[in-house]
Amino acid sequence: VFPRAMMIRMILGYHAIFTCYGFWLPNDPRGSWSDWIRNWQLLRYGPATKTSARRSVAHRAHDHRQRLDAKSSLKYPPVILTGLQARAVSRGFALAVEEAGYVITACAIMPDHIHAVILRHERPIERIIGHLKSRATQHINTEQLSVAAPSPWANKTGWVVYLNRVEDIRRAMRYVDDNPVREGHKPQRWGFITALDEWVIEETRRKRRR
Repeated sequence: VFPRAMMIRMILGYHAIFTCYGFWLPNDPRGSWSDWIRNWQLLRYGPATKTSARRSVAHRAHDHRQRLDAKSSLKYPPVILTGLQARAVSRGFALAVEEAGYVITACAIMPDHIHAVILRHERPIERIIGHLKSRATQHINTEQLSVAAPSPWANKTGWVVYLNRVEDIRRAMRYVDDNPVREGHKPQRWGFITALDEWVIEETRRKRRR
């Protein structure tokens, strides 16, 4: 077993997937991040399905109709970002990047979830995701594009895949960049994205200066 400090040094980046409210329920038949259900109406559709899988389980076979029926018991309608709201989210992400110096090499802002490839930072990935969500919500509200739910986001942090090699980062970037097109949307190009090669060069220089 590697010591935690050694594991942290091995991590080069993260493929983070975090979702809008109502997108992924705690008892989703494919698995979830939750170990309990607070909504009694939702509990009718089964217990929490917490999984320890480190990769996305989105493509697992499941009862699609049951999942949609379960969503009907939510207190608020599931959040589906409009184009204007997605642009507000991007401005919030840009502000967080400016404030903390995150390096994001790919990002797909989908109607009901986010994919982002984020390179290693002094902050833990959970805090980074929280910062991105916070600034995105701030911009949605400031631009008077608020959603029906109290927050645009699901309570849980989301899925995080740890990337230990540059090849892993490039593979995740291809997946994220292609995601909108696969789902029938236009390709996305956001101003807060940093080219991976620029980061690799700067990281190499930084290590040499140590």
